[in-house]
Amino acid sequence: MSTPTHPSTDPERYDVAILGAGIAGSMLAAVLARNGVRVLLVDAGLHPRFAVGESTIPYTSALVRLISARYHVPEIAGLATYKDIRDHISRNCGWKKNFGFVYHRPGRAQNPAEANQLVIPVALQTETHLFRQDTDAWMFNVALRYGADARTGVRIADLGIDGGTGVVLRAESGEEFHAEYVVDASGYRSPLADRLGLREEPTRARTHSRSLFTHMVGVKPYDDTASGGLQGQPSRWHDGTLHHVFDGGWLWVIPFDNTKDSLNPLCSVGLTLDPRVHPAGDLTPQQEFDAFLERFPDIAPQFAEARPARPWVSTGRLQYSSKQVVGDRFCLTSHAAGFIDPLYSRGLTNSFEVVNALAWRLIEASRDGDWSMERFQYVEDLQQGLFDVHDDLVYTSFVAFRDYDLWNAVFRTWALSTVLAALSLENAYFAFAEHGRDEVFRDLEQTRYPGSPFPISESYNAMRFETLKLCRQVDDGSLVPKEAARALFALLGQADYVPGAFGIGDPAEHYVYITPPKMARAARWAATEAPREVGELLHGAMGGLVKERLRNLMPRRAR
Repeated sequence: MSTPTHPSTDPERYDVAILGAGIAGSMLAAVLARNGVRVLLVDAGLHPRFAVGESTIPYTSALVRLISARYHVPEIAGLATYKDIRDHISRNCGWKKNFGFVYHRPGRAQNPAEANQLVIPVALQTETHLFRQDTDAWMFNVALRYGADARTGVRIADLGIDGGTGVVLRAESGEEFHAEYVVDASGYRSPLADRLGLREEPTRARTHSRSLFTHMVGVKPYDDTASGGLQGQPSRWHDGTLHHVFDGGWLWVIPFDNTKDSLNPLCSVGLTLDPRVHPAGDLTPQQEFDAFLERFPDIAPQFAEARPARPWVSTGRLQYSSKQVVGDRFCLTSHAAGFIDPLYSRGLTNSFEVVNALAWRLIEASRDGDWSMERFQYVEDLQQGLFDVHDDLVYTSFVAFRDYDLWNAVFRTWALSTVLAALSLENAYFAFAEHGRDEVFRDLEQTRYPGSPFPISESYNAMRFETLKLCRQVDDGSLVPKEAARALFALLGQADYVPGAFGIGDPAEHYVYITPPKMARAARWAATEAPREVGELLHGAMGGLVKERLRNLMPRRAR
């Protein structure tokens, strides 16, 4: 375990002080230090430490590759694939090959026809179940190697911000730190949000959820239970992140032991509930989890021999938001700015999105002395957009959990967002790899829809808004779920931004499995039938991915 770093008596002034030395704060520090910015990391805690947000998505991996290339920090690319993480960072992580969703009704056997899965395309196959205490400590050490200073075991008690002169951070010990700019990458208990009164009260989030979670040993692969082997899905449930979904909530199962190369016997388990449907009572978290299993007979066998490896964490309502995240000389990032729900593993992705958008602005400000709010306005728009987009997606999903037909439709809107968002970034990454011009990334910021997974398509974003409208009508009782499902499938069937080869608009196609032949058909569609801007993007991204995979399969001497 790391020990508190020694306080400095040096009165030096930093360009940027970062509160929070988790994976996002440390990544930002590494990027800034690598590009000549004098940066300080401050954290009340020590590494290694427990953290949730353990499952990556293709967009996450695309982002870390992009950040690594754009800011010349090759180590960050090590987080982009399971194999790189295994070989260079930690053998305590799991390999994620799919996203699985199995629908349940209390007191009833699971219907094998009510399951969905998104199998990660073979051209990607990069995702990971991160054992965060390892990956976060590794990223922190990368930042130190590039020259970031750190003060761990130091709690900030007060701070002062002056738009003209900068920032003063005051620790409980009395030590002071001076910087031109402060980034709060901490979390819910954000010192900046508290000191400046930035929280929205009440939050604007439509989603309502609470959670209890832990790490367990002895969790049986769902595939090895009586009900878990009946669905006929293309990829084993245990080879990915499994979501048991039901009216009013969902249960995550994230195994770290699902590959022979892992040294970790643990599995992350979390139960997330709408408190209006499943109110918290007086039970302990273990008692509440046991009571939950009693109501769902085909989930319980997976946990028959499981036991917690660490104390349960039980929360109140998870959602919080900020009315402002960027101001004179400060920025709140991701979880310091707000949070919705762990569903769909967007936490790390949103954090890295902000790292990417914020870093180049901080680097330029450190060189030209312009720390004005105007320079950072896009980061405000982006973070608020990311919050609202994720809230809409999770809210519509919780509404859809009431009825499998509606969930089967809403699942497609999420699958689309995951695939299209990753391809958008891959297209930019391959263009940058070809010509090295940073404008390709800055052009991505020129959009009417900051925070949207696929901002270039008017039709896609119209579908997002219509999905929200339909689910709000279901929520208020003015529309029955099955009618909403039919309307949403009709929209998906008419979509001009997704190739028919993916089967997104077919209600009977429960498993989104983008095989190489489907990718080939999609590439032909992108070249001949898709709207121009969509076709160019998808053709460039898929072509780049295929070429890269073929190159990686070649013997090293033949490349």
